[in-house]
Amino acid sequence: MANVTTQEGGASLSPVHLRALQVFDTLPDSAEVPVQVVAARHSVSEMTVWRWAKSGVLPAPIKRGGATRWVVGDLRRARPEGAR
Repeated sequence: MANVTTQEGGASLSPVHLRALQVFDTLPDSAEVPVQVVAARHSVSEMTVWRWAKSGVLPAPIKRGGATRWVVGDLRRARPEGAR
């Protein structure tokens, strides 16, 4: 699968992650998304997402079966200062 760049100079998203970003507003609150989608949604780097989670700006991710994901409903309630 080819990767798609979502922002100027930004990281590439796989087609699956790109689709999750495109339909984010229609995902149920219980859906889970990876760091790549969270970063693209806020137009920041993945490192910034991890810093925000560590400092409490974003909710903590959940870990399930070796995968780390953020719950969409938690992200919707979070309003990071300076996030786009």
